[in-house]
Amino acid sequence: MNIDHIAIWTNDLERMKDFYEQYFNARAASKYHNLKKQYEAYFLSFSSGARLELMKQPGINPRHHDPLKAQTGYAHLSIACGSEAIVNELTEKIHKDGYQLVDGPHHTGDGYYESVILDPDGNHIEITV
Repeated sequence: MNIDHIAIWTNDLERMKDFYEQYFNARAASKYHNLKKQYEAYFLSFSSGARLELMKQPGINPRHHDPLKAQTGYAHLSIACGSEAIVNELTEKIHKDGYQLVDGPHHTGDGYYESVILDPDGNHIEITV
C-alpha cells in the first residue's frame, strides 16, 4: 500500500499553490471547482510522484494554535532536496523571502540534516537531504 496524497485546508488557495510551486518545484494540475459546494482544490505533484492536495471552502475554520508548539494531529510535511547544500540554499531563500524559520539547518541526533520552516498558513515544512 502507498499513501496517495496529503491534503491541507487553506483560506488562500493561490498563495499556497504558488508557495509550493516556487520553492519545492511542485506542479499543479488544473483547479477543481465544485460550484454547488463552493469547493476548490489543486493537486500538486512532486518529481518523486508524491502529491499534495490544497483545498478551500467557505466555512472552514482557521487553526487557533501556536505554530511553534507541538500539538496532536498533523505534525509536518518533509521534503527531501538531495543535499545539505540545497537544504542550506533553500532555507536561506525561503527565510529571506519572509517566511518563518523554526529550526536549523543542522544535523539532528538521529542523523538527519534538516531545517524547519512555516508555509504561508503556518504548517511545518521539514526540508531534508
